Amino acid sequence: MARPSIALTPLSAQAEVTTKRRRSFFSANNPWLWVAPAVIILALYSIFPLIFNILVSFQNFRASTKAWEWVGFRNYEWMLFGNPLVGNFGNAIVVTAVYTIIALFAQLALGLFIALLLDDRPWFSGLMQTFMILPMVTAPVIAGLIFRLLQHSEFGVISWLLYGIGALTKEEPLLGGTGQYALIALLMVEIWQWTPFFVLIILAGLKGLPHEIIEASQVDGANWFQRLTRIKIPMLFGVITVGVLFRLIELYKTFDYVMVLTSGGPGDRTTTLSFYQYTVTFQNIRWGYGAAIGVFIMVVGWLSAFAYTKIFRVKW
Repeated sequence: MARPSIALTPLSAQAEVTTKRRRSFFSANNPWLWVAPAVIILALYSIFPLIFNILVSFQNFRASTKAWEWVGFRNYEWMLFGNPLVGNFGNAIVVTAVYTIIALFAQLALGLFIALLLDDRPWFSGLMQTFMILPMVTAPVIAGLIFRLLQHSEFGVISWLLYGIGALTKEEPLLGGTGQYALIALLMVEIWQWTPFFVLIILAGLKGLPHEIIEASQVDGANWFQRLTRIKIPMLFGVITVGVLFRLIELYKTFDYVMVLTSGGPGDRTTTLSFYQYTVTFQNIRWGYGAAIGVFIMVVGWLSAFAYTKIFRVKW
């Protein structure tokens, strides 16, 4: 005699499906099983240090007693209102802002100019595109050491050329003297190393433009400048905005060039936020205040990126 079939109610069917899902976590078809190692690594090496850094920013470490003490918002008050014990935080913000603006505009302008030249496919374009990758794969510390030699006041090639055209004097070189040109010395290596980034992404964008539109505008009588400003650049807007966003975030964290070339000096003329954080954290042994600066840099970077994506409508 056949066994009568038992109809499952909606609740029992849902419970059975839930049970199967729970049992199938270790199934090869479960995507969470494969992303779990990455999530665990992200939590250990990204989320946990972030939370720990925020907690440290509300504390102060006393080297004499090797103990932590809770100080609340005192570290943040030092940032906002200043404290002679921890240096000039406002100066570091100004230096970082000036450095970021000049470097960003110079890299974008030069990158666009070089990409347009290479887009015309001169005979050396393939070789130049290969050479463009070399500065980017050079370690920033190595790039800083190279320019430290090139900008040396006695035997540096760059200094020798600038002496020759009267742009510099040996009393006020790029590196040394009163530091009048120290920020320019940093910008030289920054622009040299990261202008190729804009060249490559803009050149890739140019190669992806529909040639039909450009050819049609040329037939209609548009000259080179009109095709550039009214067709090419508007169509490259998405590529350019994403590249600017990446470089903007990286420029906030400039440290290597400062450490190798100027050590923040002379005085504090080239002390960026990252280098200022390094000095107060590891030289002045104020770990809590250094953590607070790290939180500040993170928040400013996030807000800048958020505002930038909203204003320019960046699409990924």
